Amino acid sequence: MKLVIKKANTRRPVFLNLLQIQMPVGALTSITHRITGIFLALSIPFSVYVLDLSLQDPRGYARVTALFDKFAFRVTVIVLVWVLAHHLLAGVRHLLSDIDVGSQLPAARRSAWTVNLGGMAVALLAAGVLL
Repeated sequence: MKLVIKKANTRRPVFLNLLQIQMPVGALTSITHRITGIFLALSIPFSVYVLDLSLQDPRGYARVTALFDKFAFRVTVIVLVWVLAHHLLAGVRHLLSDIDVGSQLPAARRSAWTVNLGGMAVALLAAGVLL
């Protein structure tokens, strides 16, 4: 008995340019949800340090308020506000889709756009307050 292994079709196109692949808005929202989760986890030490510093004594609170005078710190806070808002909204979207609320394609697209625009709106509100 002879074992015959057929080759896969080698004539199929291979498209590896990731910058030109257009993913649907739901996929982008889901990927961004994962990335914002990583940023949230990485920002925990920074956030705990700033909170602890502000709660130590009046001098520590003054040091934290002085940090808000620095442009880079304010931008960092705005980015963290966007990260938190997007992750929260996308998490609610995922929880609702787990119970089949908004799972149909048109509703899923609308909810993905709502998450993306809602996160940006919260970040713009934070920027309006901080800048």
